Amino acid sequence: MLEETNTSLTALDRQLADIIFQVKEIQSYLTTNRPAVVPSRVYQAAAALTDSMPAFRKQVSDLQGDWRSLRALAQIGQVVNSSLDLNVVLQIVMDTIIKLTGAERGFLMLRTSGGELETCLARNWEQESLDQNEVAVSRTIINRVVGDSQPILTTNAQEDPRFGSQQSVVAYNLRSILCVPIKSRTQLIGVIYADNRVRSGLFTVRELELLMAFSNQAAVAIENARLFASVRKTLAEVTELKNLMDNVFSSIASGVLTTDIEERVVMCNQAAQMILGKSSHEMIGKPLVDLLSLHQNGFTEYVHRVIRENQSITGVEVNPNLPGKGEIDLRLSLSPLRDAKQLTQGVAIVFEDLTEKKKLEAQRRLFERMVSPAVIHQLDPDSLQLGGRRNQITILFADIRNFTSFSEKISPEELFFVLNRYLATAADKVLDEEGTIDKFLGDAVMAWFNAPILQPDHVLRAVRSALAIQKASLLLQREFKPAYWLEFGIGIHTGEALLGLIGTEKRLEYTAIGNSVNIARRLQENALPGQILISQETFQMVEDRIIARAAEPIIAKGKRDPLAVYEVLGLR
Repeated sequence: MLEETNTSLTALDRQLADIIFQVKEIQSYLTTNRPAVVPSRVYQAAAALTDSMPAFRKQVSDLQGDWRSLRALAQIGQVVNSSLDLNVVLQIVMDTIIKLTGAERGFLMLRTSGGELETCLARNWEQESLDQNEVAVSRTIINRVVGDSQPILTTNAQEDPRFGSQQSVVAYNLRSILCVPIKSRTQLIGVIYADNRVRSGLFTVRELELLMAFSNQAAVAIENARLFASVRKTLAEVTELKNLMDNVFSSIASGVLTTDIEERVVMCNQAAQMILGKSSHEMIGKPLVDLLSLHQNGFTEYVHRVIRENQSITGVEVNPNLPGKGEIDLRLSLSPLRDAKQLTQGVAIVFEDLTEKKKLEAQRRLFERMVSPAVIHQLDPDSLQLGGRRNQITILFADIRNFTSFSEKISPEELFFVLNRYLATAADKVLDEEGTIDKFLGDAVMAWFNAPILQPDHVLRAVRSALAIQKASLLLQREFKPAYWLEFGIGIHTGEALLGLIGTEKRLEYTAIGNSVNIARRLQENALPGQILISQETFQMVEDRIIARAAEPIIAKGKRDPLAVYEVLGLR
């Protein structure tokens, strides 16, 4: 439309020039020749037409000026809408304004957050940015525009009674000045200032209207750019926060799942993918219950309760059976996901895989039944070495009498059941006195006291343990039929032994070796069912605390002299 108007105005201008030329030619001819046949009214019409041509041409010129202004505004609108970079937009527009108005300089000033005006853009007619020392303007005019929110036009500030006496006007030799407010929703956010320090009468109402129209466009551009900058800043902050949360989310060792109100998975972290053996693509959007295969164990009700009651639930243990992983042990904590109105919009589930931990705990419990907990606490897995150290200990051997003939009369299943009951009873009584169970030797138990933790009363502990074993065996017989009644023969000796690890790096055993161990075993081999035999060394250390009597010396294998022994009858 604008291009069509431009073409029409250009053609009209050429036609007008031709008409003026022809009218002048006709008038010149008539004036020079004055033919008699031409009436006088023709001379008068030709003169009048010639006289009206300047005014008509001025009207056409004004129309062309209006068209240029309209075209400039259209171009400015296109520039304003072409970019959200405020500096680029305003620089292009200011150069256009300076060109259209004939201004020497143009300035755009915006209010800061503190309310002060700050020059954001300063350009000259050569489309160059001005240095700070070239920014010399009339603060009086600017302040009045700010105060009244009305534009100001002066054709010669030097002679204008409103400003002629102002120091800045005189000092900077200011002449033609235009200054208009920039408003956004009736609020003044800045001003546009244009001047020419050389020519007077440069600006007219047309330039003022053009600048006012531009200020409206500038206000839109500024608001759009500020809004865009704010959104971009917020987006950057949100992105940074999201990246931080993603990093935190992915670095959490526990598995984390979030669901929507329909209990479908919305998010999952890497730990959740590893624990469940599924990728995020396989989980997101899927029903939570189907994902975990938890249709039982009351899990569904837990999820419903969190959503319904808007309350957290912690410490839920479930055992889903997952494809490719089998049954695993999970401990879950469920919390509601709330919006700004504290309404539940989903569930957050944090879970840990306890499968390996429970296996280790089961293995530890088994190990503790085989080895004294005191030994376990003293062992450092990172510093285990083959070898041992000498220490005085009290060794106890307890063996089930007549077990071989007993085992020939019952089935292997019954045999294991009865054997385990008697050995467990003996082991429990040793552990009650904080003794260390070295090993089970078929139907016998080997234990010691005073290692790895020193026990000043280790001899008495061993004797108490032996008496407790005999008493517990008699009580255990009440549970069995007479054919299953068994008794222990027990031997105890106190002496020096070498304690430590034997074996290989792949298979270690913490045990005691030495002559003292052999003596304790020989005593046990000579004890009758229900009898406790102790060596003289042991007797001398607790004789004032026990009731005992001398027994027949025994000839121990590998010993030259008979061993003096005592039978323990009870405690004092």
